[in-house]
Amino acid sequence: MDLTNKDLEKASDEQLLKLVDRNRVPRHVAIIMDGNGRWARQRRLGRIFGHRQGAEAVRNAVKACRELDIAYLTLYAFSTENWSRPQEEIAALMELLEDFLRKEKQEMIDEGIRLNAIGRVEELPQSTREEISRTMEVTRGGEKLLLTLALSYSGRIEILDAVKHLIVSGTAPDAIDEEVFRKQLSTNGIPDPDLLVRTSGEMRVSNFLLWQIAYSEIYITPVLWPDFTQADLYRAVIEYQSRERRFGGLGND
Repeated sequence: MDLTNKDLEKASDEQLLKLVDRNRVPRHVAIIMDGNGRWARQRRLGRIFGHRQGAEAVRNAVKACRELDIAYLTLYAFSTENWSRPQEEIAALMELLEDFLRKEKQEMIDEGIRLNAIGRVEELPQSTREEISRTMEVTRGGEKLLLTLALSYSGRIEILDAVKHLIVSGTAPDAIDEEVFRKQLSTNGIPDPDLLVRTSGEMRVSNFLLWQIAYSEIYITPVLWPDFTQADLYRAVIEYQSRERRFGGLGND
């Protein structure tokens, strides 16, 4: 049964789940979580209220991935550009991240979710680094979902760092191919995203996983991140399954 976008918007979680082909779910979903500030501004609230509500959206995305048996979820949590924000907002964001990890730790263990972090994590406050490290340690046995947080992350810097590592290691230019280069990235060992989701309707990738998303399917939703629900992720997967991935080839045309 073909449904219009309007039908999908009105469909319940249960109806949407029936439309998902469990045999063709994306292995790796990456999300650019955008719109916290606008969500708060629309309600005449401070930006931190948007970030707090955004934490609930993270829970929704994780639950949806577990429901669909998606193995990898990567969230763009804090970019290198975000350091230019007011110090009060940055401090509140880091406190919110620490609080989120403390509260979710036991459920992550129970649900088989392993935490991972990429980016220049060493630039984060010490208390934040310590909470991330503790959570990674206690969840390292999780085998159902790898939840990766991109923190103080920049796709361009990641590529530059990879080039520097190859130069320092003395790797001969003729020995460098995609596989050799890929091993220098912070996502080494993680498959490239099949599906990239961006909220808030913005049409850009914002320096996120620039190498890794070369052939990712991109899904843009006008939903602001704090309003993102499990149903929204199901809709993204349904749209993903309606496409033919060609990887530069001719496909079935």
